[in-house]
Order: sequence, then structure tokens, then C-alpha cells
Amino acid sequence: MAAQTQPTHGYYQTRDNVLATRSAKSLEYEIISRITYRLGQAARIKKTDYPGLVAALHENRRLWTVLAADLMDPDNMLPDDLRARLLYLAEFVSVHTGKVLSNSAKVKPLVDVNLAVLRGLKQPEETS
Repeated sequence: MAAQTQPTHGYYQTRDNVLATRSAKSLEYEIISRITYRLGQAARIKKTDYPGLVAALHENRRLWTVLAADLMDPDNMLPDDLRARLLYLAEFVSVHTGKVLSNSAKVKPLVDVNLAVLRGLKQPEETS
């Protein structure tokens, strides 16, 4: 199984436990959207549910680790410039998450990064 399809099988299944037949881009959007929502919710109630915030941060960091692994795959077909920028964001997410956990940074930049990626995924694909 290619690295590009592994996250799909590991993250998204319907309520009937049947793999949905959706595009990879659509699945990525769904996964990132759900994680971003949970991250935002956890940030709002972190004073009353710190373990929930830690869990949401961990889930977001894990998402970005999977994305980085996929971006480094030689079979990844994204343009090199975009891959490099997304890998930079993956590194930022990892470092910034540590800062949030040590209470020296806010969650909002992590949510903002995910929202920017979601906007990019919403863009129509260019045709050659």
C-alpha cells in the first residue's frame, strides 16, 4: 500500500465501518477539518479540560507527521516547491506544539496553519 493511501484507510471510515469512496483530496480535507475543529474546541476549554487539549495537540502533530512522511515519498506528485513549503509547516507544527504544551505559546497559530491548508485543498485543481 502506498504511503499516500495509508492515512485514508487509517483515518476515515463511515459509520457502517465501510471505507468511503471519495477522492484523496476530499478525504484529506475531511480529516484536517475534523482535527482542526477538535483542536479549536480543546483550545477554548483548555482550563477545564487540559487532557483534551493534549489529546487534540497530539492528534494534530500525528496528522502532520503522516503528511510529512507522505511529502517525502519519492512517488509524491506535488510540485517540489509546494512539498518544501508543506514540510516547513510540518516542522513548524511540531515545534509550536511543544511550545503550547510548555505553556509558552497559543494554539491559534496551529489552527491557522490547518485552516490555510484547508483553503488550499478547496482550490479547484489546475488542468494542463
